[in-house]
Amino acid sequence: MTCYDRRDLGLLLLRLGAGGVLAAHGTQKLFGWFGGHGLEGTGQFMESVGYAPGKASATAAGLAEAGGGVLLALGLATPAAGAAAAGAMAGASAVHAPNGFFNQGGGYEYAATLGLTAAGLAVTGPGRLSLDHALGHTVNQNWMVPTALGVTAAVTAAVVGMRNRRLRKREEGEQQALFD
Repeated sequence: MTCYDRRDLGLLLLRLGAGGVLAAHGTQKLFGWFGGHGLEGTGQFMESVGYAPGKASATAAGLAEAGGGVLLALGLATPAAGAAAAGAMAGASAVHAPNGFFNQGGGYEYAATLGLTAAGLAVTGPGRLSLDHALGHTVNQNWMVPTALGVTAAVTAAVVGMRNRRLRKREEGEQQALFD
């Protein structure tokens, strides 16, 4: 009989909690479940906050959240799952950053917490109560952690950078006349 320690149980709880929340958020975007707006509504929102094209951005965010969340909860392909979810949350944090830190004011607190939890799980690993462990860690190798996080960081930086350029151009086009 295998004996699991507190670390394994703690990682299982973190994976189930964060993964479940991420999966639910992703299905709101993809399918309109749990009061979400589906791809059409989320795509319109994404376009309004500078992520274009909106529907493709909604699909990417929804897949990263739902797919990353389910995989984290299962403890499968943990480096890739955690990196994908962290990247999606970094993009969400960029949207909320102008509102400050705290969620109650529309800030990035919630997105940052989910993203850091996902990244932490990618680095730490899923523990022994996971599919990665049951499958001999074939999709949870040490080299996969920096690779997944590095690729995700580069892609996220590029996407958020393009969004910021779009928003600056939009603001420049909305400048008021100097003289009436």
